Amino acid sequence: MNMLQAIVLGLVQALTEYLPVSSSAHIRIIGDLMIGQDPGAAFTAIIQLGTELAVLLYFRHDIIRILGAWFACLFGKYGTTWKERLGARNKDAALGWYIIVGTLPIVIAGLLFKHAIETTLRNLWITVAVLFAFGILLWIVDARSVQKKTIEQMNVREALLFGIGQMLALIPGVSRSGGTITFGRAMGYTREAAVHVSFLMAIPAVFGAGILEAVSAVKDVASGQAGMFPGWGPTIIAAIISFIVGYVVIIGFLRFVSTFSYKAFAVYRIGLAVVVALLLITGVLPAIDPAMVG
Repeated sequence: MNMLQAIVLGLVQALTEYLPVSSSAHIRIIGDLMIGQDPGAAFTAIIQLGTELAVLLYFRHDIIRILGAWFACLFGKYGTTWKERLGARNKDAALGWYIIVGTLPIVIAGLLFKHAIETTLRNLWITVAVLFAFGILLWIVDARSVQKKTIEQMNVREALLFGIGQMLALIPGVSRSGGTITFGRAMGYTREAAVHVSFLMAIPAVFGAGILEAVSAVKDVASGQAGMFPGWGPTIIAAIISFIVGYVVIIGFLRFVSTFSYKAFAVYRIGLAVVVALLLITGVLPAIDPAMVG
């Protein structure tokens, strides 16, 4: 991977990470078309750190408020019973706990199925199937669901369901934001609230995965077993681009969902699935990266 290709992939990451269209699927597909192979799960996870830094910057006031309330409740500022320590008297502290609950599914599944996530599930036929299926699901759910719940009305059960939606994004093509937004809309949350939850729940999940993959990549490079990892130079460049452009995309996406439905994203997912299927059928793209087979 050269620097120009890294910049392109950084732009792709920034433009697709927050939208319900699956950034990992786009990195997988465009990486294969540009450089002739899958950039790999490690590259994908690390450049996602760039877009999550943009999330930290944009939502910094919310994050500081939630963390402050969470620690205050944990140490008994609003009462010493276990319910009060869990945020019974403070909605921001409760939201902090809900984010933790919502992060558990993706952490557990990521650890249990790490090998499959990095190999088997990166088969492009799987990506095509879930791009299409979740495109249809997002379209139907968004069109038929009511818009009434706000983020302040979340409970433990719904936090867990949001987390399951996020967990499904371990399959390239599902989309982390698409999974959480679809589950949120199905539970009756407004589009703005579903997106807000999606952004906040992504922070611990994506940072955790990115840091683990970075440590793993360092070890692999040191041992000469880097596999599909394209190197630190292109990876860092792509991450920087994804941070800068990602911040702008956040602003635009939040404005979009306050006015329009998710129909356009659903149609795009379905169209992309059809295009990729044709590329697979005609042999332009391999379903499984040759480097993984070898």
